[in-house]
Amino acid sequence: MSLIEIEQVTKTYNPTTIPVEALRGIDLKIEKGEFTAIVGPSGSGKTTLLNIIGGLDQLTNGSIVIDGINISSLTGNALIEFRKNNIGFVFQSYNLVPVLTAKENVEFIMLLQGVPKEERDKRTLDLLAEVGLSDKVDKRPSQLSGGQQQRVAVARALASHPRFVLADEPTANLDSTSTSNLLQIMKDLNEKEGMTFVFSTHDQRVINVARRIITVEDGKVISDEVK
Repeated sequence: MSLIEIEQVTKTYNPTTIPVEALRGIDLKIEKGEFTAIVGPSGSGKTTLLNIIGGLDQLTNGSIVIDGINISSLTGNALIEFRKNNIGFVFQSYNLVPVLTAKENVEFIMLLQGVPKEERDKRTLDLLAEVGLSDKVDKRPSQLSGGQQQRVAVARALASHPRFVLADEPTANLDSTSTSNLLQIMKDLNEKEGMTFVFSTHDQRVINVARRIITVEDGKVISDEVK
């Protein structure tokens, strides 16, 4: 069984007024350990697809099965719990909590999971070291560069031991050096630890390092290439 199985997924916004078909029958399978980019022009449906895989948006028809669990049938607290324990998210806008330090941002999800303090502290510091921020643990987001904030976001995404990480335009606000550093970190995590990454991007720098490129246009997959 594939890690992620997407079958005949459609998404229609405003179905009762002026319908907008964002996704039109998507079929995809993503295996554990992939480093995959979903690409396409603005409005193609790539971010909608990523959000539906992550349970952040509801599909209209079809199904999303993750490790044998049909998340399209989950609602309310069950869906929240599934996301919290299985999926790591990295967003274009970082989405760090401004009043928390780098360490507190990373460990926050483990607090929600009830992870004991000693284990929480060790994993947080290990993750921040892995993304090269051992000297920034007590800094708040406003004291960090964009690239550093995004590295905190990657560490946070990994804190819950997720089955996979979804990254929506993770390099959009970064300069070339920060982008290279971030991509190298994620590539190392993928190759050394087998962490699965699925990106939504139009950044050629991300596309160049991805091993599978899924192109979406007008809500449909028009090509699926493995390098």
